[in-house]
Amino acid sequence: MANFAVGQDERLRRPAGIRSVRLGDTRVSFVPDGAVRLPPRGWLPDTTDAVWAAHPHYLDASGHLVASIGGLLVETGDRALLIDAGFGPQSFPPDPGTPRGAIHGGALLGSLAELGRGPAEIEAVAFTHLHSDHLGWAWHPAPGGDRPAFAHADYLVSEPEWAERDAQGMTTEMLAGLTPRVRTVTEGQEIFPGVRVRITAGHTPGHAEYVITSGGRRLIAFGDALHSPIQVDHPEWSAAVDHDPARSADHRRRLVAELEESDTIGFGIHFADVVFGQVRQDGDGPAWRPLNA
Repeated sequence: MANFAVGQDERLRRPAGIRSVRLGDTRVSFVPDGAVRLPPRGWLPDTTDAVWAAHPHYLDASGHLVASIGGLLVETGDRALLIDAGFGPQSFPPDPGTPRGAIHGGALLGSLAELGRGPAEIEAVAFTHLHSDHLGWAWHPAPGGDRPAFAHADYLVSEPEWAERDAQGMTTEMLAGLTPRVRTVTEGQEIFPGVRVRITAGHTPGHAEYVITSGGRRLIAFGDALHSPIQVDHPEWSAAVDHDPARSADHRRRLVAELEESDTIGFGIHFADVVFGQVRQDGDGPAWRPLNA
């Protein structure tokens, strides 16, 4: 498995701050909203205690995987797209009925402001899937108002994901906030200059990735196809919440191979503070190499 440098070890144990990379004329930035702690064996049930004992650098002081929560801002000229909308201004303790630890959001609008953008400048919000930690600011009323922060924007959801929305665990309130604004998108559709949809079901029935191409480089925003860099080394390890674990694992194997290509960057929204990176062989197999963005 991958060996991380000391500084990178620390980054694996904390949520990400704002980080940006350039692809030609396009800037892509992680927009932090919050974080969730994940029990490692609960979240990745095919792992063992021995795995985590051998790789403690992936775990924080409480023994949890740290998963960032937020969105990906894509800017080309004056135009701006947001991919995923964080958890929103809310927090919950660990849920003993699921493999989820404590979760909180709330920082996304402030993070956008630090990047020089207001919610009104976001022309569309594209979702990788319909889980609550990706939908928050799209349905939750913005502070001081009764409408979501991005109520003016189109909400882009893959056609098969929206068709299965009743199976996604969304509340009536979430559906009410989303439905009037949803526009479904299809495989290969360009939704923004240089940004195309790629439907990669497995984590959810219509999970989508977004492939961003500019300046001879591409970035794959792979959503929840991977939750932790350790899965780059072991794509066979599916998350407990994956809708179709076998299909999810098959896709991860192809994705990891694709991320090894020299012109390709990956964006892992839940990858602690190593959200941007590339996959490189390290002698023991593929490994996530974070960018110092």
